Amino acid sequence: MNGATDHFWEKAQRWEELVEQCRALALDVQFPTVQAWKQRTGGQAVGCFPVYTPQELITAAGALPVNLFGARGQIDIDHADSRIQSFVCSIARSTLELGLAGHLKWLDGFVVPSICDVARNLSGVWKHNFTEGFLFYMHLPQNVDSDAAKTYYRGELERLCDCLSDKTGRPVAEAPLRKAISVFNRNRSLLNELGARRSAQPEKWPSSHIYAIVATGNVLSREEHNALLERALALGEASLRPKRDAVRVVLRGAFCEQPPLELLEVLEDAGCAVVDDDLQIGSRFFLEPVAETGDPLNALVEAYLHGTVLTPVNNPGKRSRNDDLLDRCKKKGIQGIIFASPKFCEPALYDAVLLRRAAERSSLPTLEFEYEEKMSVFESVRMQAETFVESILFFS
Repeated sequence: MNGATDHFWEKAQRWEELVEQCRALALDVQFPTVQAWKQRTGGQAVGCFPVYTPQELITAAGALPVNLFGARGQIDIDHADSRIQSFVCSIARSTLELGLAGHLKWLDGFVVPSICDVARNLSGVWKHNFTEGFLFYMHLPQNVDSDAAKTYYRGELERLCDCLSDKTGRPVAEAPLRKAISVFNRNRSLLNELGARRSAQPEKWPSSHIYAIVATGNVLSREEHNALLERALALGEASLRPKRDAVRVVLRGAFCEQPPLELLEVLEDAGCAVVDDDLQIGSRFFLEPVAETGDPLNALVEAYLHGTVLTPVNNPGKRSRNDDLLDRCKKKGIQGIIFASPKFCEPALYDAVLLRRAAERSSLPTLEFEYEEKMSVFESVRMQAETFVESILFFS
């Protein structure tokens, strides 16, 4: 595959062919599409810790935003443990390992939002160890409902604009920012359509397949990913897949660090039809399209403060995460909830306790387990999932 210069999705003739190519690209720690994009355009590539980075600003500055989700289990941790704690989440350790092992030499900068203590620590360690590119630590308002939140968040966006303009030599002007917002709105619309089709026909649109297609967007420009998604929707609609007995479930816990792709396949093989999840939520954390008219910075501020999905680290409008989860379950005919949390992820693990209690009060069956990036043995999860499915099919 020749990366971004080879639009492989245009040549794919079958859904399975496209999924396999997307899977290989999403797991490739050489980032061939990013390097090809840089060679083709002469632009810079900016890494993004994967939740709440305003990637529209990076695109408007003429750079390529690249979501860094760690090494996805593709490399061993040989250097990072001497610089960051071994008892923190895999995504922080393996992202640092990617840099130390030379896999991110193409990286011109790294934006890290303040989503947790580990992200804050990673930003400091990164700045100390990598001096060639820039490191931008983005502070997020802790109380998004306060009067000061709007001014504070806009100030952070302006600070990032100044940083990007200085590093790329291209001001983040209103016209390119509006264009970027439009492209990202289209991307989220296509992602939502993919999710809606999965919810309606999970046997035809397996979550493990959709996950690979969505994850490819982390290493493509949004225009390219939009074209890929359009092709995926067409190929998926034409595909034929037999219907099978399965339990409709929600998957929660992976808003930042992602589970191994094999874990999703194990759940599906056990009879779980995942029809709602928080996987790759950083690509779709706005609930509604961002306004494409008026001041584009104000539009991003309003969208972040009042129109984002609920996560363990952001709860705008004091909306109840418990009620939100239960409402989703009711609307989508959910039969059970799976709480899969990354090891050592305090926000996800704390969140799972509260959500599980709410589910149990509503008599919704739950399954809970932890995962890590280098997880390679799935028999325990398989047995738990099979028992979970059987208990719902035969006794609920």
